[in-house]
Amino acid sequence: MQEEIMSAKNQAMAQIMAAGDATELEQIRIDLFGRSGKITGLIQRIKEVPPENRQQVGILINETKKTLENLIAEQKISFKENAREWFDPTIPGIKKEVGHLHLITQAIADIQGVFERIGFRRARYPEVEWDWFAFEALNMPKGHPARDEWETFFVDTPENFRYGKMVLTPHTSNGQVREMQRVKTPPIRMINIAKCYRRQSDASHVPMFHQFEGLVIDTDISIVNLKGTLDYFAKTYFGSDRKTRLRPYHFQFTEPSFEIDISCGICGGKGCKVCKAGWLEMGGAGMVHPNVLKAGGIDPKKYSGFAFGWGVERVLMMQSGLSIPDVRMIYSPDLRFLTQF
Repeated sequence: MQEEIMSAKNQAMAQIMAAGDATELEQIRIDLFGRSGKITGLIQRIKEVPPENRQQVGILINETKKTLENLIAEQKISFKENAREWFDPTIPGIKKEVGHLHLITQAIADIQGVFERIGFRRARYPEVEWDWFAFEALNMPKGHPARDEWETFFVDTPENFRYGKMVLTPHTSNGQVREMQRVKTPPIRMINIAKCYRRQSDASHVPMFHQFEGLVIDTDISIVNLKGTLDYFAKTYFGSDRKTRLRPYHFQFTEPSFEIDISCGICGGKGCKVCKAGWLEMGGAGMVHPNVLKAGGIDPKKYSGFAFGWGVERVLMMQSGLSIPDVRMIYSPDLRFLTQF
């Protein structure tokens, strides 16, 4: 048996040294030490050895096993070292795909940056709001027809005895009175950017969208200040060649009120199939209604102000060079769309 062990050892060492790669070496290990391996079989046959020789055979087979295991381990290391010798560190690695901020997140950061440069402070107010802040404080009492325009989502929860029902805020204008109550004494220069919710869904509307609300209150604030702020935003965000105009309109919480148009970036204001005689509608604005100032605890005889509220998605789609025919595409998970930006 001792000769058989020595013969198996010599053969195994020769095979290990001749192995060409780690895969072949692993197969040799299995052939030696696997369940049906040659060394495993010799270990199992120790019980056949006469008792007086069993200890000597056992020592020999254990030494053989240890020698072969060490030799296999050394060969594995040599294969790894040889593999490293062929590695070229100058070969460029495989770059991982890196995502980017969503289009809306980028637009919000850009809009915020524009207004911060002229002294506006970013504010954040609740998306789940009380009816009083969303409507009544904005000069829209219960039953007023202007409320129908917002097609509001109401939250199924008990009414507050003072503030009424709970709603998903249909506009960022709820932040106007909250900002007045927070500041108490003007000046106020706020930009509130948040999600809004309305029961609308088509090519130009989605049930959840983003608005940014501007509010300025101080002494001697006039329409001239409003127009100058709008022009600054239009030229900074859309381009120096863009212009704005005011069209008389009606909003319950501003007086006078205006719709804001911006010159078309495609035709330069000359008129094309995309615009209406050279102009694109951007959003609403106006001078803050005295009743809204009173609801916020501000004296309308001493202070005046202006406000504007526009959709983030809308101004994003109006940027020069963008062609997004359907607002719902902005929220699409389709990488073919998202990777263009």
